[in-house]
Amino acid sequence: MAEKVSPSPGGGITPLQQMLASGTGAILTSLFVTPLDVVKIRLQAQRTPFSKALPAQSVPWGAQPATWKCFLYCNGLMDHLYVCQNGNGCTAWYKAPTHFTGTLDAFVKITRYEGIRSLWSGLPPTLVMAVPATVIYFTAYDQLRDYLHTRVGSWGHYIPLLAGALARLGAVTVISPLELIRTKMQSRQLSYRELRVCIQSAVAQDGWLSLWRGWGPTVLRDVPFSALYWFNYELVRTWLCRQAWLDEATFMVSFTSGAISGTVAAVLTLPFDVVKTQRQIELGDSEVHPVAASKPSSTWLLMQRIHAESGTRGLFAGFLPRVIKVAPACAIMVSTYEFGKTFFQKLNQERRLRAL
Repeated sequence: MAEKVSPSPGGGITPLQQMLASGTGAILTSLFVTPLDVVKIRLQAQRTPFSKALPAQSVPWGAQPATWKCFLYCNGLMDHLYVCQNGNGCTAWYKAPTHFTGTLDAFVKITRYEGIRSLWSGLPPTLVMAVPATVIYFTAYDQLRDYLHTRVGSWGHYIPLLAGALARLGAVTVISPLELIRTKMQSRQLSYRELRVCIQSAVAQDGWLSLWRGWGPTVLRDVPFSALYWFNYELVRTWLCRQAWLDEATFMVSFTSGAISGTVAAVLTLPFDVVKTQRQIELGDSEVHPVAASKPSSTWLLMQRIHAESGTRGLFAGFLPRVIKVAPACAIMVSTYEFGKTFFQKLNQERRLRAL
Protein backbone atom coordinates (compact mmCIF):
# COMPACT_ATOMS: atom_id res chain seq x y z
CA MET A 1 0.00 0.00 0.00
CA ALA A 2 1.20 3.53 -0.72
CA GLU A 3 2.60 5.71 1.99
CA LYS A 4 -0.22 7.44 3.84
CA VAL A 5 -0.31 11.21 3.90
CA SER A 6 -2.08 13.25 6.52
CA PRO A 7 -4.69 15.63 5.15
CA SER A 8 -3.68 18.22 7.68
CA PRO A 9 -1.48 20.93 6.11
CA GLY A 10 0.54 21.71 9.19
CA GLY A 11 0.34 18.29 10.75
CA GLY A 12 2.59 18.96 13.74
CA ILE A 13 5.74 19.87 11.81
CA THR A 14 7.82 23.00 12.03
CA PRO A 15 8.07 25.70 9.32
CA LEU A 16 11.67 24.59 8.70
CA GLN A 17 10.49 21.06 8.04
CA GLN A 18 7.83 22.41 5.69
CA MET A 19 10.58 24.28 3.84
CA LEU A 20 12.67 21.13 3.54
CA ALA A 21 9.69 19.16 2.21
CA SER A 22 8.76 21.81 -0.36
CA GLY A 23 12.39 22.32 -1.41
CA THR A 24 12.77 18.59 -2.03
CA GLY A 25 9.57 18.60 -4.06
CA ALA A 26 10.76 21.54 -6.16
CA ILE A 27 14.10 19.86 -6.90
CA LEU A 28 12.44 16.58 -7.91
CA THR A 29 9.91 18.42 -10.07
CA SER A 30 12.72 20.25 -11.88
CA LEU A 31 14.66 17.02 -12.43
CA PHE A 32 11.63 15.20 -13.87
CA VAL A 33 10.03 17.94 -15.99
CA THR A 34 13.04 19.81 -17.43
CA PRO A 35 13.95 16.99 -19.91
CA LEU A 36 10.35 16.99 -21.24
CA ASP A 37 10.52 20.66 -22.10
CA VAL A 38 14.04 20.51 -23.53
CA VAL A 39 12.85 17.77 -25.90
CA LYS A 40 9.75 19.78 -26.80
CA ILE A 41 11.81 22.86 -27.68
CA ARG A 42 14.26 20.78 -29.74
CA LEU A 43 11.39 19.21 -31.72
CA GLN A 44 9.86 22.64 -32.30
CA ALA A 45 13.22 23.99 -33.48
CA GLN A 46 13.54 21.11 -35.92
CA ARG A 47 10.10 21.70 -37.44
CA THR A 48 10.66 25.47 -37.74
CA PRO A 49 14.28 26.69 -37.66
CA PHE A 50 14.36 29.52 -35.19
CA SER A 51 15.89 32.14 -37.46
CA LYS A 52 13.00 31.54 -39.89
CA ALA A 53 10.29 30.93 -37.31
CA LEU A 54 8.60 34.33 -37.46
CA PRO A 55 9.34 36.49 -40.50
CA ALA A 56 8.61 40.18 -40.26
CA GLN A 57 5.12 40.00 -41.74
CA SER A 58 3.97 37.27 -39.36
CA VAL A 59 5.19 38.63 -36.01
CA PRO A 60 2.16 38.23 -33.71
CA TRP A 61 0.21 40.77 -31.67
CA GLY A 62 1.91 43.93 -32.89
CA ALA A 63 5.48 43.09 -31.89
CA GLN A 64 8.28 44.96 -33.67
CA PRO A 65 8.91 43.50 -37.16
CA ALA A 66 12.70 43.37 -36.88
CA THR A 67 13.82 39.81 -36.24
CA TRP A 68 12.30 37.51 -33.66
CA LYS A 69 14.83 37.48 -30.86
CA CYS A 70 13.35 35.68 -27.86
CA PHE A 71 11.79 32.36 -27.13
CA LEU A 72 10.37 31.10 -23.88
CA TYR A 73 10.18 27.68 -22.31
CA CYS A 74 8.96 26.50 -18.94
CA ASN A 75 9.98 23.35 -17.11
CA GLY A 76 7.00 23.24 -14.77
CA LEU A 77 8.36 25.54 -12.07
CA MET A 78 9.51 28.63 -13.91
CA ASP A 79 9.80 30.29 -17.33
CA HIS A 80 13.14 30.61 -19.12
CA LEU A 81 13.71 33.40 -21.63
CA TYR A 82 16.39 32.95 -24.28
CA VAL A 83 17.50 35.61 -26.77
CA CYS A 84 18.42 34.67 -30.32
CA GLN A 85 19.27 37.24 -33.01
CA ASN A 86 19.12 36.06 -36.62
CA GLY A 87 19.77 32.53 -35.46
CA ASN A 88 22.91 33.60 -33.57
CA GLY A 89 23.51 33.74 -29.87
CA CYS A 90 21.24 30.80 -29.10
CA THR A 91 22.41 28.16 -26.68
CA ALA A 92 24.26 25.20 -28.21
CA TRP A 93 21.61 22.67 -27.18
CA TYR A 94 19.00 24.61 -29.14
CA LYS A 95 21.02 24.85 -32.36
CA ALA A 96 22.24 21.24 -32.43
CA PRO A 97 21.46 19.79 -35.89
CA THR A 98 20.46 16.25 -34.86
CA HIS A 99 17.29 15.07 -36.63
CA PHE A 100 14.55 13.48 -34.52
CA THR A 101 11.58 11.40 -35.66
CA GLY A 102 9.63 11.77 -32.43
CA THR A 103 9.74 12.35 -28.68
CA LEU A 104 11.26 8.98 -27.74
CA ASP A 105 13.79 9.24 -30.57
CA ALA A 106 14.76 12.71 -29.30
CA PHE A 107 15.40 11.38 -25.81
CA VAL A 108 17.56 8.55 -27.15
CA LYS A 109 19.61 10.65 -29.61
CA ILE A 110 20.18 13.58 -27.24
CA THR A 111 21.43 11.15 -24.62
CA ARG A 112 23.62 9.22 -27.09
CA TYR A 113 25.19 12.08 -29.08
CA GLU A 114 25.13 15.06 -26.71
CA GLY A 115 25.33 13.45 -23.31
CA ILE A 116 22.60 12.95 -20.75
CA ARG A 117 23.34 16.34 -19.17
CA SER A 118 21.87 18.05 -22.25
CA LEU A 119 18.41 16.90 -21.13
CA TRP A 120 18.73 19.22 -18.14
CA SER A 121 19.74 22.39 -20.00
CA GLY A 122 18.42 25.43 -18.16
CA LEU A 123 18.26 23.63 -14.82
CA PRO A 124 20.71 25.86 -12.86
CA PRO A 125 18.54 29.03 -12.99
CA THR A 126 15.57 26.92 -11.90
CA LEU A 127 17.43 25.62 -8.86
CA VAL A 128 18.67 29.12 -8.00
CA MET A 129 15.31 30.90 -8.31
CA ALA A 130 12.37 28.50 -8.55
CA VAL A 131 13.30 26.35 -5.57
CA PRO A 132 13.42 29.30 -3.09
CA ALA A 133 10.21 30.69 -4.62
CA THR A 134 8.48 27.32 -4.23
CA VAL A 135 9.69 27.01 -0.63
CA ILE A 136 8.25 30.45 0.18
CA TYR A 137 5.00 29.66 -1.61
CA PHE A 138 4.23 26.23 -0.10
CA THR A 139 5.32 27.16 3.42
CA ALA A 140 3.26 30.37 3.29
CA TYR A 141 0.25 28.40 2.07
CA ASP A 142 0.43 25.92 4.93
CA GLN A 143 0.98 28.64 7.54
CA LEU A 144 -1.90 30.76 6.18
CA ARG A 145 -4.19 27.75 5.93
CA ASP A 146 -3.54 26.77 9.55
CA TYR A 147 -4.01 30.35 10.72
CA LEU A 148 -7.28 30.80 8.82
CA HIS A 149 -8.61 27.50 10.15
CA THR A 150 -8.28 28.85 13.69
CA ARG A 151 -10.04 32.11 12.74
CA VAL A 152 -12.77 31.07 10.32
CA GLY A 153 -15.72 28.82 11.10
CA SER A 154 -18.48 28.30 8.55
CA TRP A 155 -16.33 29.48 5.61
CA GLY A 156 -13.81 26.68 6.07
CA HIS A 157 -14.34 25.26 2.55
CA TYR A 158 -13.01 28.48 1.01
CA ILE A 159 -9.84 28.62 3.11
CA PRO A 160 -7.67 26.85 0.46
CA LEU A 161 -8.92 29.38 -2.12
CA LEU A 162 -7.93 32.38 0.01
CA ALA A 163 -4.71 30.90 1.40
CA GLY A 164 -3.57 29.83 -2.07
CA ALA A 165 -4.18 33.29 -3.52
CA LEU A 166 -2.43 35.13 -0.67
CA ALA A 167 0.55 32.75 -0.62
CA ARG A 168 1.10 33.12 -4.36
CA LEU A 169 0.71 36.89 -4.22
CA GLY A 170 3.45 37.05 -1.58
CA ALA A 171 5.78 34.72 -3.45
CA VAL A 172 5.35 36.59 -6.77
CA THR A 173 5.99 39.94 -5.07
CA VAL A 174 9.20 38.69 -3.44
CA ILE A 175 10.55 37.01 -6.58
CA SER A 176 9.50 39.60 -9.18
CA PRO A 177 12.69 41.75 -8.95
CA LEU A 178 14.80 38.60 -9.31
CA GLU A 179 12.83 37.66 -12.44
CA LEU A 180 13.64 41.06 -13.94
CA ILE A 181 17.33 40.69 -13.08
CA ARG A 182 17.39 37.18 -14.58
CA THR A 183 15.81 38.46 -17.80
CA LYS A 184 18.43 41.21 -18.08
CA MET A 185 21.27 38.73 -17.54
CA GLN A 186 19.91 36.25 -20.09
CA SER A 187 19.27 38.91 -22.72
CA ARG A 188 22.62 40.70 -22.63
CA GLN A 189 25.08 38.34 -20.93
CA LEU A 190 25.85 41.02 -18.35
CA SER A 191 28.55 40.71 -15.73
CA TYR A 192 27.48 41.26 -12.14
CA ARG A 193 29.12 44.70 -12.13
CA GLU A 194 27.30 45.71 -15.33
CA LEU A 195 24.09 44.34 -13.91
CA ARG A 196 24.46 46.48 -10.76
CA VAL A 197 25.02 49.60 -12.86
CA CYS A 198 22.03 48.70 -15.04
CA ILE A 199 19.73 48.27 -12.04
CA GLN A 200 20.99 51.47 -10.40
CA SER A 201 20.29 53.48 -13.55
CA ALA A 202 16.82 51.94 -13.89
CA VAL A 203 15.97 52.78 -10.28
CA ALA A 204 17.34 56.32 -10.66
CA GLN A 205 15.27 56.87 -13.79
CA ASP A 206 11.96 55.15 -12.96
CA GLY A 207 12.08 54.55 -9.20
CA TRP A 208 12.11 51.37 -7.15
CA LEU A 209 8.80 50.21 -8.62
CA SER A 210 10.59 49.63 -11.94
CA LEU A 211 12.05 46.46 -10.38
CA TRP A 212 8.54 45.03 -10.31
CA ARG A 213 7.92 45.51 -14.01
CA GLY A 214 5.77 42.64 -15.28
CA TRP A 215 4.35 42.02 -11.79
CA GLY A 216 0.78 42.68 -12.96
CA PRO A 217 0.47 40.00 -15.66
CA THR A 218 2.32 37.52 -13.43
CA VAL A 219 -0.15 38.11 -10.60
CA LEU A 220 -3.11 37.83 -12.98
CA ARG A 221 -1.87 34.43 -14.10
CA ASP A 222 -0.37 32.94 -10.94
CA VAL A 223 -2.76 34.11 -8.22
CA PRO A 224 -5.98 32.76 -9.83
CA PHE A 225 -4.08 29.59 -10.76
CA SER A 226 -2.98 29.10 -7.16
CA ALA A 227 -6.42 29.81 -5.71
CA LEU A 228 -8.14 27.40 -8.12
CA TYR A 229 -5.42 24.80 -7.72
CA TRP A 230 -5.58 24.52 -3.93
CA PHE A 231 -9.38 24.76 -3.83
CA ASN A 232 -9.77 21.93 -6.35
CA TYR A 233 -6.92 19.94 -4.83
CA GLU A 234 -8.62 19.77 -1.43
CA LEU A 235 -11.99 18.91 -3.02
CA VAL A 236 -10.59 16.18 -5.28
CA ARG A 237 -8.44 14.68 -2.54
CA THR A 238 -11.38 14.53 -0.11
CA TRP A 239 -13.59 12.98 -2.79
CA LEU A 240 -11.00 10.34 -3.72
CA CYS A 241 -10.47 9.42 -0.08
CA ARG A 242 -14.22 9.03 0.34
CA GLN A 243 -14.50 6.84 -2.77
CA ALA A 244 -11.63 4.61 -1.63
CA TRP A 245 -12.83 4.47 2.01
CA LEU A 246 -9.60 6.00 3.24
CA ASP A 247 -9.18 7.97 6.45
CA GLU A 248 -6.00 9.55 5.12
CA ALA A 249 -4.78 10.43 1.63
CA THR A 250 -2.19 8.08 0.16
CA PHE A 251 0.72 9.17 -2.01
CA MET A 252 -1.19 8.18 -5.16
CA VAL A 253 -4.30 10.06 -4.03
CA SER A 254 -2.21 13.21 -3.57
CA PHE A 255 -0.51 12.63 -6.94
CA THR A 256 -3.81 12.19 -8.78
CA SER A 257 -5.43 15.15 -7.01
CA GLY A 258 -2.48 17.36 -7.90
CA ALA A 259 -2.61 16.36 -11.58
CA ILE A 260 -6.37 16.93 -11.88
CA SER A 261 -6.43 20.24 -10.02
CA GLY A 262 -3.36 21.48 -11.90
CA THR A 263 -4.98 20.68 -15.24
CA VAL A 264 -8.21 22.50 -14.35
CA ALA A 265 -6.36 25.57 -13.08
CA ALA A 266 -4.04 25.61 -16.12
CA VAL A 267 -6.95 25.57 -18.57
CA LEU A 268 -8.95 28.28 -16.78
CA THR A 269 -5.98 30.66 -16.49
CA LEU A 270 -4.49 30.01 -19.96
CA PRO A 271 -5.41 33.45 -21.41
CA PHE A 272 -3.39 35.13 -18.66
CA ASP A 273 -0.49 32.76 -19.39
CA VAL A 274 -0.56 33.82 -23.06
CA VAL A 275 -0.36 37.48 -22.01
CA LYS A 276 2.40 36.74 -19.50
CA THR A 277 4.44 34.95 -22.17
CA GLN A 278 4.01 37.84 -24.61
CA ARG A 279 5.04 40.34 -21.91
CA GLN A 280 8.18 38.37 -21.07
CA ILE A 281 9.18 38.20 -24.72
CA GLU A 282 8.60 41.96 -25.08
CA LEU A 283 10.73 42.52 -22.00
CA GLY A 284 13.55 40.46 -23.50
CA ASP A 285 13.26 42.36 -26.78
CA SER A 286 13.39 45.70 -24.99
CA GLU A 287 16.57 44.64 -23.20
CA VAL A 288 18.25 43.85 -26.55
CA HIS A 289 16.95 46.84 -28.52
CA PRO A 290 15.59 49.45 -26.09
CA VAL A 291 14.85 51.96 -28.86
CA ALA A 292 13.02 49.54 -31.12
CA ALA A 293 11.03 47.89 -28.33
CA SER A 294 7.29 48.29 -28.52
CA LYS A 295 5.60 50.40 -25.91
CA PRO A 296 4.10 48.15 -23.23
CA SER A 297 0.32 48.05 -23.11
CA SER A 298 -2.00 47.04 -20.31
CA THR A 299 -2.94 43.41 -19.81
CA TRP A 300 -6.53 44.08 -20.84
CA LEU A 301 -5.52 45.89 -24.05
CA LEU A 302 -3.09 43.11 -24.92
CA MET A 303 -5.82 40.51 -24.46
CA GLN A 304 -8.15 42.57 -26.66
CA ARG A 305 -5.45 42.79 -29.35
CA ILE A 306 -4.83 39.03 -29.27
CA HIS A 307 -8.57 38.35 -29.46
CA ALA A 308 -9.04 40.78 -32.36
CA GLU A 309 -6.17 39.25 -34.37
CA SER A 310 -6.48 35.56 -33.50
CA GLY A 311 -9.92 35.15 -31.94
CA THR A 312 -10.68 33.13 -28.82
CA ARG A 313 -8.26 30.43 -29.98
CA GLY A 314 -5.45 32.99 -29.72
CA LEU A 315 -6.15 33.44 -26.01
CA PHE A 316 -5.91 29.68 -25.52
CA ALA A 317 -2.81 29.15 -27.65
CA GLY A 318 -0.49 26.45 -26.32
CA PHE A 319 -3.31 24.63 -24.54
CA LEU A 320 -1.92 21.11 -24.92
CA PRO A 321 1.76 21.88 -24.13
CA ARG A 322 0.76 23.81 -21.01
CA VAL A 323 -1.46 21.00 -19.72
CA ILE A 324 1.17 18.36 -20.51
CA LYS A 325 3.74 20.30 -18.47
CA VAL A 326 1.58 21.59 -15.63
CA ALA A 327 -0.25 18.34 -14.77
CA PRO A 328 2.84 16.20 -14.01
CA ALA A 329 4.68 19.15 -12.44
CA CYS A 330 1.80 19.81 -10.01
CA ALA A 331 1.36 16.11 -9.30
CA ILE A 332 5.05 15.49 -8.55
CA MET A 333 5.40 18.69 -6.52
CA VAL A 334 2.40 18.29 -4.22
CA SER A 335 2.71 14.52 -3.71
CA THR A 336 6.41 14.83 -2.86
CA TYR A 337 5.60 17.72 -0.53
CA GLU A 338 2.88 15.76 1.24
CA PHE A 339 5.15 12.72 1.49
CA GLY A 340 7.89 14.87 3.01
CA LYS A 341 5.49 16.31 5.58
CA THR A 342 4.36 12.80 6.52
CA PHE A 343 7.97 11.76 7.00
CA PHE A 344 8.61 14.68 9.37
CA GLN A 345 5.32 14.05 11.20
CA LYS A 346 6.35 10.47 11.97
CA LEU A 347 9.86 11.60 12.88
CA ASN A 348 8.49 14.15 15.35
CA GLN A 349 6.12 11.58 16.84
CA GLU A 350 8.99 9.13 17.40
CA ARG A 351 11.05 11.86 19.04
CA ARG A 352 8.20 12.74 21.39
CA LEU A 353 7.69 9.09 22.30
CA ARG A 354 11.39 8.63 23.03
CA ALA A 355 11.33 11.75 25.20
CA LEU A 356 8.57 10.31 27.45
